[in-house]
Amino acid sequence: MPKKKALLLGGSGLIGGHCLDYLLNDGYYSQVEALVRRPLSLKHPKLVQHQASFDQLKDPLTTIQANDVYCCLGTTIKKAGSKSAFREVDFTYPTEIAKLSLANGAEQFLLVSAIGANPNSSIFYNRVKGEVEQAIAQCGFQGFYIFRPSLLLGKRQERRPSEEFGGKVFQFFSFGFKGPLKKYKPIESKAVAFAMIEIAKEQRYGKQIYESQHIQSIYDQS
Repeated sequence: MPKKKALLLGGSGLIGGHCLDYLLNDGYYSQVEALVRRPLSLKHPKLVQHQASFDQLKDPLTTIQANDVYCCLGTTIKKAGSKSAFREVDFTYPTEIAKLSLANGAEQFLLVSAIGANPNSSIFYNRVKGEVEQAIAQCGFQGFYIFRPSLLLGKRQERRPSEEFGGKVFQFFSFGFKGPLKKYKPIESKAVAFAMIEIAKEQRYGKQIYESQHIQSIYDQS
């Protein structure tokens, strides 16, 4: 089977960084295209970096050809500075990336969403996550895979004290995440990245949703 090409968005982030490492070290992919705002320090024979402003995605994405698109973009309302800025990063950019990459031949789209994503949610964060899932599902990819992790564990490049504190608290009480509460158990970012690549290689058809406990089970079986 011919080796595939991957396009990665968010390669400097918590999940995206692990995703990049896995992609580069997996023989399934012959080339990894990374669309970045600032050049990554990592060098690898399979890695091709494309530096661009995310406000001007059309030019780079009409020239990048990839089979599988890994979208690991995401921010917080606090970091973005406003709800509208948050929506731009978590809805507008992923949706535009999906449309442009599909038009250029992409077959599969893998999206990092969040637990509780729902377009009808009264919570703004969850509603935006649900809306972006809904918008990309309508694009018509051969395979569209949504990953909804719980609280992410791992070392970020930028500090998020509230998340770090929450992660420590949840880890301390991890024994209590059983039954219906299991999906809320914190998860390592590398587990999410690993599951994304394993699912992409299965080439399933249609829309698939992977909740946090399912993501964890894929990683545990490795």
